Amino acid sequence: MAVGGCFCGKVRIEYSGQPLASALCHCLDCRKLTGGPYSFNFIVQTADLHVSGSPKEVPKTSDSGNAIKNYFCPDCGTPLYGLKIKPNGDRDETTVIRAGIFDNVRILHERTPVVEIYTEQRLKWLSPIEGADQFTGMLPLP
Repeated sequence: MAVGGCFCGKVRIEYSGQPLASALCHCLDCRKLTGGPYSFNFIVQTADLHVSGSPKEVPKTSDSGNAIKNYFCPDCGTPLYGLKIKPNGDRDETTVIRAGIFDNVRILHERTPVVEIYTEQRLKWLSPIEGADQFTGMLPLP
């Protein structure tokens, strides 16, 4: 089980499954969410995710045109996860967890990114990760 949380510890995340993918995202939204040149994420099954605490949700229309919600700690501001909202208002079956929230750094070493998305927006001074699939937009998920 992967366990992590925000900087101040008021929101905790547990994930009991295996990630569907590990990805770097180069979109503008992810740069703004993280304050960095990209985000490192695990794409997981929403059903295997348990959140304790009360993260703040921020709805938005993503670069892909989908309705999404991103979740942050309301106290320290740590970006935690995001997901697509279906047209009927239900949560999508997959969630994008910000990988840096996990307590055990071993998880980050073991799950090197296998895909990079929104690569057209990658900063020119960043090189593609060798062996990672490259997508100009969102990763096609089942």
